[in-house]
Formats: sequence, structure tokens, C-alpha cells
Amino acid sequence: MENDRSGTELGGMIPTYDQFIEPLLRYLAQHPEGAVTRDIQEALADRMGLTVEQRAIPLPSGVQAMYKNRIGWAHDRLKRAGLSVSPRRGFWQMTPDGVAFAASNPAPLAGSKLDQLTAVAAQHRLRPLTEPPAASVALAPALQVETESPDDRLGRALDEISDAVATELLEIIGHSSPQFFEILVLDLLHAMGYGTSRTDLQHVGKSGDGGIDGIISLDRLGLEKVYVQAKRWQQSIGRPDIQGFYGALAGQRAKKGVFITTSAFTAQATEFARSVEGIVLIDGVRLASLLIEHGVGVSHKVVKVPKLDSDYFEE
Repeated sequence: MENDRSGTELGGMIPTYDQFIEPLLRYLAQHPEGAVTRDIQEALADRMGLTVEQRAIPLPSGVQAMYKNRIGWAHDRLKRAGLSVSPRRGFWQMTPDGVAFAASNPAPLAGSKLDQLTAVAAQHRLRPLTEPPAASVALAPALQVETESPDDRLGRALDEISDAVATELLEIIGHSSPQFFEILVLDLLHAMGYGTSRTDLQHVGKSGDGGIDGIISLDRLGLEKVYVQAKRWQQSIGRPDIQGFYGALAGQRAKKGVFITTSAFTAQATEFARSVEGIVLIDGVRLASLLIEHGVGVSHKVVKVPKLDSDYFEE
């Protein structure tokens, strides 16, 4: 006789993401050299006793298996607490702080510690790559959200998802080539409305480029141009880098320039950019936000939120 249980019923039998946090923490502690994400997912599914049919249950969107999504959110919590990292795509590894945390908190993890880990995301805001979250974030008190309305919770959930995607975007870009990043930046600027067509954005980044990675023609005749520099760096961009870019603009007799980085700008760099005309600075946090807003490297799901149509019922 075939099993006629619904996907919803089976989905309810899959551990929630917070129930995956400790098994994931222990698995990573047992594999300090790191492991491939799919191997971790299967190991945790085995450890939690998930059946074949449970592993096949997709999210309502159908884009991913439910248990893999929940394990992904469990890892998100560990990452935000500074306990693990994704040194490359599809690979998870515990940080030294994570190793110390696991050693000082033997199984089973105290309920209060687990509550604090699940609350990390609500307290964490996206930081530039130069400012990794400290492990002490995991020890912050859990937030009280019982008084939030459903609309408030929905808004907070959307913010949290955007924040997680932004973090992953910067991680992936950080592992890409400088050439790919330069092209990505031009794709973003075109999506933002610069250039009448994509061919109006020229990639010129190469050795000896004088600090110019791209040129945007704001009109078809090329009478007005914006020059772009893109730096996929881990360290902060300092004043000498912005001065060098300003000099490159002067060499081109250019009046407009955009400097984009995956990291951050020092206070001195920001101050210099403000002291001259025509230079805009975009750091990693703003870059990720713009990529999400304009759908570059990111797709958007349409969520239908029901709302009563009062006009319909008026007699």
C-alpha cells in the first residue's frame, strides 16, 4: 500500500533549522579541516534519521530539498556567530573560535546557548569583509519577539534573508577572479541605468590600465563618460588608492569616477573622496545591497501575501 502522507505532514517531521545547529556544530568540530557541503548535509540527515521520502520533500518554492535548506540556515547561524566560514563555495569549515566554543560547550549544548545562537541573525548586520563578526556575538542575550505582529515578523524575515544573501554574495565574489568582478561591476552599473545599452560599458581592466577597469559612455556619441575602478580586496581601501584613482581620472581628463570594492574604505579615503568632485565610493555592504536591489547575480521570488479587499465587500 502506498504511503499517502502529505508533503506538509512529512515536512513537519523534518527537524527545524535550530535542531540542526548542534549536530552541525559537532560534525564540523569532528572535521576541523572542513568538508564539502553535500557530504555534511547527508551526514546530518543520517544522524537525524531522515528517511528517503523526507529527504525528497522540497520547499514550497520547489527549488531545494527542505532538509538541505534548514541545514543551510543552521550554518548561517554558526557563520554569523563567527564559529564557521565558507572558505570556498560548497565547502564549510569551523573557525578557531568555533573549535574553542565546541570544546568549552560539550554535548548536549545548553538550551540557553542554543537560544543565543538562533538569535544571532536578528542582532547581526552585514559587515564589510574587513570586519568579520566576533565569536562573542553568540553570547548575546536572545531577543524577545513575542510582541511582533505577523507583518513585523514577515518584514524581519525578509531582511534576514536579504542579509544572508548579501553575505553569501560577498563570499562568492571574494573567491572569483578580478576580471569577473570587473565585469560584474559593469553589469550592475548597467542594471542601475548607466549606458543606453550594455555595449556602452567597456571593460578595459588589465596590467598598466592606470587604475581604470571600465568606461561607461553616458551617451551614444561618448561625449560624457564615467570611469570605474573595481577592487576585489580583503583589506580596506586607503587614501593613497583613492588619490591614485583621482590621478588616473585627471590623466583621462575625466570628471566622473566610481570606485567599487568588496571590502571597506578607511576614514581617510572617504574624507579625500568628499574633498574632491566627481568620485563616488561603494563599499562591500552597499555593493551587495545594490546587487540584490537590481537583480544582478540574484533572483527574486514572488511571495503572495493575502490581504482582504474591503472595497469588494462594500454594498
